[in-house]
Amino acid sequence: MTLANESAISPIRLRDYRRPAWTAHTVELDVDLGIDATEITSRLTLRHDAEQPVPLRLDGEGLELLAISLDGRVLAPAEYHYDNSTLEVTGARDGSVLETRVRVHPAANTALEGLYLSGPRETGFLLTQCEAEGFRHITFFPDRPDVLARFTVTLRADRKRFPVLLAGGNPDGSGELADGRHWARFVDPHPKPSYLFALVAGRLESIQRDYVTADGRQVKLVIWSEANVIDRCHYALDALERSMRWDERTYGRNYDLDVFHVVATHDFNMGAMENKGLNIFNAKYLLADPDSSTDEEYRAVEAVVAHEYFHNWTGNRVTCRDWFQLSLKEGLTVFREQQFSADMNSPPLKRIEDVSLLRRTQFPEDAGPLAHPVRPAEYREINNFYTATVYEKGSELVRMLAGRLGQDGFRRGTDLYFERHDGRAATIEDFLAALGDANGIDLMPYLAWYAQSGTPRLHAKGEYNAARREYKLTLSQQTRATPAQPEKLPVPIPVKLSLFDQHGKMLPLYLDGQPAETEKVVVVDQATQQFVFRDIPAPPIPSLLRGFSAPVVLECNYTPAELALLLIHDADGFNRWEAGQQLAILAFDDLHGTDGSSACKAWCDALAALFESPEIDDALLADLLTPPGEIEFADRQSEVDPAKIRAQRQDLQSRLAQRIGATALHDRYQALCADTSQQLDAASQAKRRLKRRVLELLALIDATQAHALAARQYEHAPGMTDRLAALGVLVRDRAPQAAAFLADFRQRYADNPLALDKWFTEQAKLPGDPALASVMALENDPAFTLKNPNRARALLGTFASANPSGFHRADGAGYRLLAERLAQLDALNPQIAARLATAFNGWQRLEPVRREAAHAALDKLAKCDGLSPNLSEIISNVLRH
Repeated sequence: MTLANESAISPIRLRDYRRPAWTAHTVELDVDLGIDATEITSRLTLRHDAEQPVPLRLDGEGLELLAISLDGRVLAPAEYHYDNSTLEVTGARDGSVLETRVRVHPAANTALEGLYLSGPRETGFLLTQCEAEGFRHITFFPDRPDVLARFTVTLRADRKRFPVLLAGGNPDGSGELADGRHWARFVDPHPKPSYLFALVAGRLESIQRDYVTADGRQVKLVIWSEANVIDRCHYALDALERSMRWDERTYGRNYDLDVFHVVATHDFNMGAMENKGLNIFNAKYLLADPDSSTDEEYRAVEAVVAHEYFHNWTGNRVTCRDWFQLSLKEGLTVFREQQFSADMNSPPLKRIEDVSLLRRTQFPEDAGPLAHPVRPAEYREINNFYTATVYEKGSELVRMLAGRLGQDGFRRGTDLYFERHDGRAATIEDFLAALGDANGIDLMPYLAWYAQSGTPRLHAKGEYNAARREYKLTLSQQTRATPAQPEKLPVPIPVKLSLFDQHGKMLPLYLDGQPAETEKVVVVDQATQQFVFRDIPAPPIPSLLRGFSAPVVLECNYTPAELALLLIHDADGFNRWEAGQQLAILAFDDLHGTDGSSACKAWCDALAALFESPEIDDALLADLLTPPGEIEFADRQSEVDPAKIRAQRQDLQSRLAQRIGATALHDRYQALCADTSQQLDAASQAKRRLKRRVLELLALIDATQAHALAARQYEHAPGMTDRLAALGVLVRDRAPQAAAFLADFRQRYADNPLALDKWFTEQAKLPGDPALASVMALENDPAFTLKNPNRARALLGTFASANPSGFHRADGAGYRLLAERLAQLDALNPQIAARLATAFNGWQRLEPVRREAAHAALDKLAKCDGLSPNLSEIISNVLRH
């Protein structure tokens, strides 16, 4: 079907890209700041780059035009036209200077795009968000990433109300003005696109540190926040310094300004933003302390701080030619962030974490109506393009390239990439060309990955010839049809592999006369290929896609015994976990089998043995003891019944808990409790991680004892990790103690928005039909508001996207609630509404009763008047396919 306003949204197509006819060489902004009204004077020095003269057209949305002049002359109304989205000016020439003055209204800006107010009007502060197309809400400009200009920004404001004035670039003076006002100027010596513009003004406190780069530049690192949370910014400052040192060592990249400002806000649509010299962060990814932050949140703060800093080169110094190339900066920077986090923590655990996220978010995206390539052929609303496919799958594509080239080869390639494109806007082809040229390899075949949606399925079949002592491995690839792409081509799939004998020992690999190794990488770039390994003494067990060497679904006819052997013996931490996941899937399918060699028995026996092993890492054991989630099990079914899937998964976990035994679980829990501390070292985090998992398993077979232990853990928890783990068990089990501890948590963290988000989140996870009533009651809590993105995501986002059995009620009430809230949220913040709407992705695969209920809710929402382009595109795509 077609939405009422969908036809008005013209698609943007990659094939239509043309260089901009007009660019701006320099930008001078004079900003007179106010909460209700801010006036921006812009002075653009223009360049005309087209062969034939064309009118000057600039983007500008929702701007109140107060004055306009060209080359010092005030323009008459007949010499320009503004239609509330585009300003057209006649008479401009190469080198002309266009000056405009506009008025915008920050306090009324609930979309949090452009210039807006964060927090209450009495105490909040002003800030900007310009990626992807927010700058056009501030002033007139060719608002596209391939227009790079040098910015000079002067801010003016009341000193008492806005004592801190910040913008991107280096400070270039400040002073007093009449009537208690002041000014500050910032100059960015590096050309940048408009989406990297930023300013902040308000009452903020700071912590800072002096830093000297590897090439000798003196830099001041400063983190800003509201006064009541500034003490929670020290970990982020440490993480920033670690990130800078790592990038210097690993990629040879040094910071290039005299200051680096970072600001925390509670009102932000994104996780964070890499504006040049003035990063703006959702407070969720900047603030951390043991009492209110979990171990996972500490790692997230470290990762996101690193991600935004790494953008200084992969995104800022070298930016995207157009938004189709978004993964050029995001996929590449996610990969760099993942490398950093692995180096700072545990490489195997980080890899497990990243692949788990990919499978929970990107694989379902690839399998549903919202599937799109990493570089799509077209889009309608750019804000809907910030997806798991662009970020997480994009990172996996870079990882494949890095694995193909090796550490030294990849470094040579990135060095050449930075050298060629510094200060310019680049494409995916530019990136592949630099990597390939630096290593004498043609990497252009990997473009197929960027152009093709869907997750390839890699089928593996092994045949052993005892007479010839040969093992023939046949690898075949196929990608299922996706929207607008019925036909698929083979893509190059690097497969890292090893072979194990029946005793769990890795075998030497003799392949095509190459030197023998115990691990090799083969590239499958045809529909079917065969690889013959020689001098293999007995039928081996293949360990394939080691380290998850390519983002594919592996189909291999493993027996339960073979998977159990890999689970126990594989030296690759990821593949050890992966063997356990695949064995759990077989066990899930074989829950009611009675054969002594069943997959369920093999899974339980192997994990029970590992549970008693003194050699295995606590954190890895916790992950091994966790089967795939409900979303991953659902992805394997043609008709999905979320309630049934949850019940079967609970049954599977109960069998594991029974096999390990209540006594063993209790004893391990008590031993881990004895070692509990607030420390953030890897060993302490690992103990807390395993303690949570053991408590969850114990609750499945001895709820009374587990709930008593959880209550005690909550009361004596040294930090948020243990406290939230205990609360989660009590709430999800609907334990008698849950209400009292929820009330305590609500009171304890009443003035801590980020901790209060966790309170909403834990209750939104309540499984099954009771979740809806819980969510509706929480909507009436005084702390709930749709105007704050974090709060909306914590309650509605968790309910719809992370609680399948609660959201997918058979009566459709969950669907109707979300559709109603999406319509309300869309009027406030279209970006957040569109992102929450993706929870409907894959509704066609639900069992018939739920499928019809979901369709009815979507159809009603689609017929609402005045939906934004953001939400319209998502709903249209979900309904169309």
